[in-house]
Amino acid sequence: MLKTINQTFIDELVLTAVSKKHIFGAVLCVEKGDESLSVTSAAGNLTTNRPYFIASVTKLYVTAVLLKLRSENNLQLHDEISKYLPNDILHELHMLKGIDYSKGITIQHLMSNTSGIPDYFTSDVIAELTAGNDQSWGFEKTIASAKQKKPKFVPGKRAHYSDTNYQLLGKIIETITEKDIHTVFKEVIFDELTLETTYLFEELNDVKPAPFYFKDKELHLPLYMSSIGPEGGIVSTARESMVFLKAFINGHFFPKEYFNELRNWKILFGPGLFFYGVGIASQPISFKQFKEGLIGHWGQTGAFSFYHPKTDLYFTGTVNQFYGHRIAAKMMIDVIKMYKTKS
Repeated sequence: MLKTINQTFIDELVLTAVSKKHIFGAVLCVEKGDESLSVTSAAGNLTTNRPYFIASVTKLYVTAVLLKLRSENNLQLHDEISKYLPNDILHELHMLKGIDYSKGITIQHLMSNTSGIPDYFTSDVIAELTAGNDQSWGFEKTIASAKQKKPKFVPGKRAHYSDTNYQLLGKIIETITEKDIHTVFKEVIFDELTLETTYLFEELNDVKPAPFYFKDKELHLPLYMSSIGPEGGIVSTARESMVFLKAFINGHFFPKEYFNELRNWKILFGPGLFFYGVGIASQPISFKQFKEGLIGHWGQTGAFSFYHPKTDLYFTGTVNQFYGHRIAAKMMIDVIKMYKTKS
């Protein structure tokens, strides 16, 4: 008898995920755009209601705020960042072959990872953090690190994933709104959508979020996670992440026609193979449909938040593992395949 996408099917997918090496917990929420399907399942050391670190899925929330500010005529994506950031931040931030390109970088360059500004989150930093050496990477330290590295290219020429871009976008949001990023997220998104368990991680003694793993090691990085607000500091649940994702995709925060402008895809080869648009990512699910995959964002903690336009399916959740993205992707792909078979 053919399985259908019901609670049992999703339960089996999540149980299979936690049977894999180094996956100690998983949660998956699947919904259809017309609300004809809404299923959430968890296994291992996670529950459907336990909050987790969404990591770089936070970047979708930054994109939502920026596009809302744009809709209110508080900024334009082609604005140069020198309009919002002081010279001490910009000076030699992007110095390439003796030319300082810093003041010509635009908000869209930052959102699309085409600024060329180096990423502070290098293999050395990753090695330190995954070894359990907790450390803060706030704005000042991130910018100082970027200035010590060689830019990747002239702004706008290519794409290279850089968390530094989103630290800068966070600072721009704070400049425009005259509020800290915590308050902006709370007022614009969390309160607006009545999200009760979604928040920006800031308290070092906060033990509500599920700890995530690097291979078989449980990581406790409160200094780090509390320092990276606009690039990866949000904590949420699968269900509340779903509420945000649907609002984001369907024009709750900004005019829906803006969404097509975000699909200016540039291929990235790290971390992983995927495309990056303007504040959103596209994850291919097959070679035949390379540019028609999942739209949303990954988090380095194994978190995910994606929409599949062809089936009108939405996915949120986590496998809570630093390098668990392949297993998370398989869960989503299996649901899509089953849906197509069932349809």
